[in-house]
Amino acid sequence: MTLWHKSGGMALPSLVKLLRQNHIPKPPQTPPPLPSLRRTFSLYDQINLIDNIPEDQLRFQEFDETGFKVNGVKYDGSLLCIGNLLMSWKPRNFSEVTPESLSIFQILRPTPEILILGCGRHIEPVKSELRNYVRSTGMKLEAVDSRNAASTYNILNEEGRIVAAALLPYGVSS
Repeated sequence: MTLWHKSGGMALPSLVKLLRQNHIPKPPQTPPPLPSLRRTFSLYDQINLIDNIPEDQLRFQEFDETGFKVNGVKYDGSLLCIGNLLMSWKPRNFSEVTPESLSIFQILRPTPEILILGCGRHIEPVKSELRNYVRSTGMKLEAVDSRNAASTYNILNEEGRIVAAALLPYGVSS
């Protein structure tokens, strides 16, 4: 039994029931959109500085006032990294960074494309003598604080580039 309103129409519950019985076809659904090629996250989401370290690759994981943690091992003092080779480095403050302290680059082959110089807590101006020495070896020089130097080394090394880093501990200041 259908109910009619004074305005000449059916009551709403009856109309809904009638529509359900007549199986009105639903409009065709559009296929889900294709995934966007644009990144919805930052580059930093892709870089994991702590976990999943390939066995054959150096990865700076932490730093503190006195040294660095690389591939799960804590090293005190300054470090020199060339590709995936890690060694202790003599300079203890920025004034001790000289062409002599970087003399290994005269004989090293293949020559890294860039030397990232971690100056300690703050970026220090590089003397022209040191800058000219690094250029004479065929490398570019980037002087930054040690925290950013370690991160930059990780990124470039992960890309497979031939890179070197000379890092003073973060607690060092001129």
